[in-house]
Amino acid sequence: MTEKIRVIITGALGRMGMETAKAIAGDGDMELVGLVDIRAKGEKLSSLSELRELDIKIENDLDRVIAKTKPQAMVDFTNPQAVFNNARTALKNKITCVVGTTGLNEVELRQLEKLAVDNRTGLAIIPNFAIGAVLMMKFAREAARYFPDVEIIELHHDQKMDAPSGTAIKTAELINESRSSRAPRNIREYEKIAGCRGGNVDQVRIHSIRLPGLIAHQEVIFGGAGQTLKIRHDSMDRAGFMPGVVMVVKKMMNRPGLVYGMENLL
Repeated sequence: MTEKIRVIITGALGRMGMETAKAIAGDGDMELVGLVDIRAKGEKLSSLSELRELDIKIENDLDRVIAKTKPQAMVDFTNPQAVFNNARTALKNKITCVVGTTGLNEVELRQLEKLAVDNRTGLAIIPNFAIGAVLMMKFAREAARYFPDVEIIELHHDQKMDAPSGTAIKTAELINESRSSRAPRNIREYEKIAGCRGGNVDQVRIHSIRLPGLIAHQEVIFGGAGQTLKIRHDSMDRAGFMPGVVMVVKKMMNRPGLVYGMENLL
C-alpha cells in the first residue's frame, strides 16, 4: 500500500482554506494532518464544516504544527503579509510548498526559489488553480501574436487584498512573451482622474474591479482593425479550483525547485 502524502494547510479559516481541507481530506492519495490560521482559537474543523469525521484542531502556530504533524506538503492560502514567512518556514523544513496566495514581490520570490533549490524541495507558485483560467492565459498568449493591442479586466470579490491579481499579471507577462511588436502609445492621452486607465505592465493595461458577489473573473480584450477578440474565464464556485490544487500537490512531491504557473505542470 502506497503511503499517503501528509498535508497541512495555512490560511485554514479562509474560504479557499476550507475548500482545500475538504478536497485534501477527500483524496485517497493524501492525508490532512494539520490546519493553521493566525486567527485560530483552537476551533476544530469538524465544528466548522460538514467534515464531521475530521476532528483536527486549527492552530495559530505554524512551527508547532510542523513539529507535531511532520508534514510532507503545505498548501498556503493566507495573505500577502503572511505568505513569505510561511513558505520560508516550510522550505527550511524540506516541506513541499504549494502557494495559492498572490502578492509575493520579485525579491521574495527569488529568495524562496533559492531556499527551494538549496533544500532540494518543491515550491509551486500558482496564480490560479482553475484549469479553465490556465487555458485562458494560454489562448491569450497565442492571440497576442496576431493582436498586439490588448487590455485586461480582472474582477474579484471585495475581500481580495492585492491588485492586480496574480492571474492578470501572469497573463500580461505571457502576452509580452508572445507578441512581436508593442502596441503604439497614444501620446495625446491623459488621465483626468489618476489611475482610471489602470496599471501598466509593459504596455498591457490592467483594470481591477472589486465587488461583493464576485469570486474570480478575467477578460482579455484584443483590438484590431475593424474587429475585437475577447477571451474570458469565470469562476463561480471555489470548488472549481480544487482539482488543480490536488494535482499540483501530487506533481510537486518529487520536483525540487520553483514552478511558477500551473501551465508548467499540465
